[in-house]
Amino acid sequence: MSCRPTPSRYRRGPHHGRTTMTNTGTMHLRDDRAVREVLHALVAAWAANDADAFADRYADDATVVLPGGVFHQGREEVRRYLAGAFAGPLRGSTSVDEPESVRLVGDDAAVVVSRSGFLLPGEETLPADRLRRATWVLTRRDDGWRVAAYHNCPA
Repeated sequence: MSCRPTPSRYRRGPHHGRTTMTNTGTMHLRDDRAVREVLHALVAAWAANDADAFADRYADDATVVLPGGVFHQGREEVRRYLAGAFAGPLRGSTSVDEPESVRLVGDDAAVVVSRSGFLLPGEETLPADRLRRATWVLTRRDDGWRVAAYHNCPA
């Protein structure tokens, strides 16, 4: 893990559109916006410490893999995990997520790679030990885009 200073883009504050989109030329602007809106909604739900709103953006059969071998399967398990975290160690925390790559895979799936982490109450800058690289897989369902799989690891 590098000990270099946290870049200014990982400091607390609203998303300013500083993300870089890479794609193969097949992603439609409408789909790109819809996928990014899911990520924005997740950041907002985290800021509100709202496990229900956060989990509602996940597919019923979603999977989540976190550092330390943590594995969650299903929307309800994600909801329970976050409800406990928001009631305990993550109470008052906010999420930082900046997509670096958004690409459509076929017509109904998207892969997003982002730099992410979370800030605890009172923190203005994301500590280097909480900087993550995340991979999101989203699928288009009848009710819109949902997170089908999520994984993060130390950046």
